[in-house]
Amino acid sequence: MERTARARAWLMARLAGLNPYVLDTLLALFSIGVSLWAVYQDVEDWPWWVYLLAASTAFALPWRRRHPFGVLVACIVPSSVLSVVAHSVMPQVQVVVVVAAYTLADRGRDWQRWLVLVGLVVGNIVGTRSFNGALFSLMVSVGAFVFGTLVRKLRRLARAEAERAHQVGLRAASDAARAVAEERARIAREMHDILAHAVSLMVIQAEAGPLVVRSDPDRAVRTFDTIADSGRDAMVQLRRVLGVLKEEGAGPQLAPQPRLAELPAVVERVRASGVRVDARIEDCGPADVQAAAYRIVQEALTNVVKHADAAHVTVRIARAGGALAVEVADDGRGPAPAAGPERVGGWSGGRGLVSIRERAAACGGTATAGPGPQGRGFVVEARLPLAA
Repeated sequence: MERTARARAWLMARLAGLNPYVLDTLLALFSIGVSLWAVYQDVEDWPWWVYLLAASTAFALPWRRRHPFGVLVACIVPSSVLSVVAHSVMPQVQVVVVVAAYTLADRGRDWQRWLVLVGLVVGNIVGTRSFNGALFSLMVSVGAFVFGTLVRKLRRLARAEAERAHQVGLRAASDAARAVAEERARIAREMHDILAHAVSLMVIQAEAGPLVVRSDPDRAVRTFDTIADSGRDAMVQLRRVLGVLKEEGAGPQLAPQPRLAELPAVVERVRASGVRVDARIEDCGPADVQAAAYRIVQEALTNVVKHADAAHVTVRIARAGGALAVEVADDGRGPAPAAGPERVGGWSGGRGLVSIRERAAACGGTATAGPGPQGRGFVVEARLPLAA
């Protein structure tokens, strides 16, 4: 049994690999052989043209896939003539009609299929001289038609499934590309927030250090200590980011998640740069909200140090209803008069202000930034929902 199954599988694989025209030509030769054998076995001695007419019923079969309707007509016409002039030589099962009817049901147009189905039923009833013969012919020809229709349905289902799989693949590729873009933007925000804050403080402290190194050595030492602390903190956070990038399969949930408890250290470094900071920080909220609030304040303080020329900054973080309210206000020079207020959805500021907006939006919150009261200073405000 196992050897028979292997032989059958080998034969099916060989047949599947054949050129369709070769396979259909072999099918035509087989049909011609059946028709000629039926003529040869008949009791009457038929002339040569009956043999030719019997053979001509299958001449068109090699083109059945490309022209199913035309091939069926080319097969039925000589078969009908043969049935009239030499009915006794008709084979019990007309292979050519079975194959042609199956092919048309599978590949033909709808109007051709219905026309042929009616023709098969009428032709078998009218053209067969006995009830049993008509019933058998109907079962064979209409059965082949029904089988072809089932194959047609299966082909359509297969095409629909292939198209569905293709669309799923496209959506998956699109989702993957979007996820990559979002992850790149997230990493860019992290790198910007870490480096911009640390480098800004380091540059300002480094510029101030030589000015006080002789007049106030203790302050110079504190300045250089602040530079070292800023650099070490930046290195720690960069290692966390790079560790996530190197870890195979790491996702956003493994990204650095600073908490509000770490914010006083940032405030202290800003104070060391010479800016007076008044901070009131309520440590509350889930990790993602705390991380967003931390980065928003960090970015706002970085902008104060780099651009505001401010002497005093207030930082307020507190629960306000169902949200965490964040406010950073300075008494610096504020935005340029021509720039006007910078608001969410209409900001034209740099990467830092865009990062503040994106971080607030990622938590489902909002953020605004613009001039302070009477146009003095600059205020950054955000409201981050504490629950979804």
